[in-house]
Amino acid sequence: MLASLLESTCSEKSFNPAVTVGFLITKHITKIQLTYYFAAEIIGALLGSLFVKYLVGNNANLGANAPNYAFPVPIIFGIEVLASALLMAVILVVVYTKGLKRFSGIATGGIVGLDIFFLSFISGASMNPARSFAPALLSGVLTNLWLYWSATFVGTSVIAFIFKRKLSNTEGSR
Repeated sequence: MLASLLESTCSEKSFNPAVTVGFLITKHITKIQLTYYFAAEIIGALLGSLFVKYLVGNNANLGANAPNYAFPVPIIFGIEVLASALLMAVILVVVYTKGLKRFSGIATGGIVGLDIFFLSFISGASMNPARSFAPALLSGVLTNLWLYWSATFVGTSVIAFIFKRKLSNTEGSR
């Protein structure tokens, strides 16, 4: 959440490849920017996980996300889609609502916190494939990456397509 607060004052972009794809869909970024952002997001996540590994050790698999398999896999997948969709929706509302941009860090950090509080006990509430990838890779716990590299992109992409369609319908009716 601290990164979300800092992000609001430093940049209008994200630390999250799934959100970056959403920005591509809504035409906030170009395809070439997508590659740069993806590279930066993955490298940043790897550097952060390396820092944790050498500062704290490999305790708790470096914070790698893990779903609760006491729930059925379709429920876990759906919850991760929902968490990522809520995040993308809040980001797009903040970007497009006059006067809210300066509160983007609070809004984004708030939805991340709420998603974690209410949904992490089911899916792990990653919402960020880079954040899931780096600790999983460095701790050697790769079994759950399929979830965080699929559901997160589904959630953000669905919201981005809905938003793009709504925005084009609104502009077309003017």
